[in-house]
Amino acid sequence: MRLNKVVLMAGCAMAIGLGAVSARACEIKIGATGPMSGAATQWGLAIKGAADFVAAEVREAGGLKVGDETCQLKVVTIDAKYTAEGGAAAANNFVSQGVKFVLGPMGSPEVTGMKPITTRNKILMFSDSYARDAIGKRWPLTFHMGPGPAAWGDPIVKMAKEEFGIRKALTIAPNDQAGTDVAEVVAQVYENNGIPTKLEYYQRGTTNFAPIVTRIMAANPDVVDTVSTPPGDAGIIVKQLRQAGFKGAIGRLGGPGTEEITRIAGGLDVLKDFYWFEPVFIDDNVRALQKRYHELVGVEAPENNFFFLFVAGGRALAEAISNAGTYQDAEAVAQSLRELHVNDPNLGQGKWIGEKTYGIRQELSLPFGMGLIRNGETLPVRRSDAPTDE
Repeated sequence: MRLNKVVLMAGCAMAIGLGAVSARACEIKIGATGPMSGAATQWGLAIKGAADFVAAEVREAGGLKVGDETCQLKVVTIDAKYTAEGGAAAANNFVSQGVKFVLGPMGSPEVTGMKPITTRNKILMFSDSYARDAIGKRWPLTFHMGPGPAAWGDPIVKMAKEEFGIRKALTIAPNDQAGTDVAEVVAQVYENNGIPTKLEYYQRGTTNFAPIVTRIMAANPDVVDTVSTPPGDAGIIVKQLRQAGFKGAIGRLGGPGTEEITRIAGGLDVLKDFYWFEPVFIDDNVRALQKRYHELVGVEAPENNFFFLFVAGGRALAEAISNAGTYQDAEAVAQSLRELHVNDPNLGQGKWIGEKTYGIRQELSLPFGMGLIRNGETLPVRRSDAPTDE
């Protein structure tokens, strides 16, 4: 956020009439929600970590200037449990606590459960879901933290096709909205690059993928793409695929989690050939956030790279609140956010897109990375500029 929006101030006090009366400190509640338990816990903790960090930045600067007040951010964390029911419960909880702004959630079921409630109660939500209706004109207060694979998938598939000679692909994902929406989009990206693609689904909560692995082996694809499968599940799938003798590449056009997948699969030698989407291109400027997080929050930063993305979103939200001059009117803050020129000090220049895919420009696009492991060796992540609607 711009430094002129943050003022240094030790406390809030004001004189009224003949006596000095202590003023109640201005406090803005920022919700942080996502899967805080289960196989996708990394994603939820990344969102919480980002909210904690932005609040710490504001606190260190002395507060956020909002109209005539100087405010602090208070993070309210709720587990949305990666389900529509969990998302709805989280949204109702935020309503009961007077939360007007929310970072998260991640999963499409969570977002689906939250949107009607946040829209009805005028709560601005900065979510990250790859669902076909993640944002739209029906949801004017729902913003998208990073575009989906329809925007960034093409250069990654082109890279993988060149590196691994892919001729036939298979995607595997959970058989709910969080899985099917992403898998269908990713499959279309492969198809657009001349790669026939088969879609395979599994019941969320599965721990033994042997029957599915048998079907995958029979299909004989050159690559198995785990798309948005939670990292914990993806690691098991990779491990069982390799145990079954699968020699092809593993793709992941659905989000990060490489470290967790590698750990569960059994190491880089097991993972072997792997490529993935990194929502943020990690350079020294971005890594500095990890050190800064430890300095301000007192613990290590979340490992998942969605942390960096939501830091940029949280900073943009804080600046929009300051520019709007209100923390009570989410609609005014949303308009301020739409007009905001995002140039994050760590992640770089952002673009507002989404018109082509969703019919509304409320999707914050930032530079991203294309990760690659060949023969068990991690190669430098390749940078790509922020995707556009063009």
